[in-house]
Amino acid sequence: MIGTIALRELRSLFLSPLAWIILGVIQAILGFSFFSSVTQFLQHPDSRGVTAAVAVPVFGWAAVLLLFVSPLITMRLVSEERRNQTLALLYSAPASMVEIVLGKYLGVMAYLLLVVAMLVLMPLSLLFGGTLDWGLLLTSALGLILLLASFAAIGLFMSTLTQSPTLAAVASFGALFLLWIFDASVNLWGENFLSYLSIIDHYLPFMQGLFNSEDTLYYLIFSAVFLIFSVRRLDADRLGA
Repeated sequence: MIGTIALRELRSLFLSPLAWIILGVIQAILGFSFFSSVTQFLQHPDSRGVTAAVAVPVFGWAAVLLLFVSPLITMRLVSEERRNQTLALLYSAPASMVEIVLGKYLGVMAYLLLVVAMLVLMPLSLLFGGTLDWGLLLTSALGLILLLASFAAIGLFMSTLTQSPTLAAVASFGALFLLWIFDASVNLWGENFLSYLSIIDHYLPFMQGLFNSEDTLYYLIFSAVFLIFSVRRLDADRLGA
């Protein structure tokens, strides 16, 4: 049932012009960033290597860009069902709230994984003229996937709170941006609890080629917490609370 719901969500995404437009815009912006990095590297070779000089900056831009874009992808997940009054039909399906939430979540993640896959193709093209640091490339990709998993989880939760997709998108962006800028608290108070909660601070080591179990665990727990919140919210709706 989870797979069926996930496929339904992925299909509905691609039936919307918005998903195609977002995919095109993302590739255009990241493609320009990649081309600029390659041009700069050819003019001024970097001793760190082509992967660190060309690929890693693109992953950094992808994180920033998807911070803005992911709320647009997740905003309809539940809010549109509530607005169209089709939630009752979803509740009557032979599926638990956990299956419904995971199905919707995995549908969005499939779309975001496609974005990452298309991004990875860019640095792979460098193999025609040189070699890559596979460890750095793979950790950067893994870090971006974990980051997007947290984006999708909080976006899904915000979508359960309202019947307005626009409001869900704004709330998602606000929450993600707040978690992003928690990193700035280091400049004020040094290492502290807020800086640890920063959603970007745990991504940076991946872009340096460092696989840290603590950072991985942070994203997994973060995503799980908001998925649980989504389940509890839908359960409350179903029970008429």
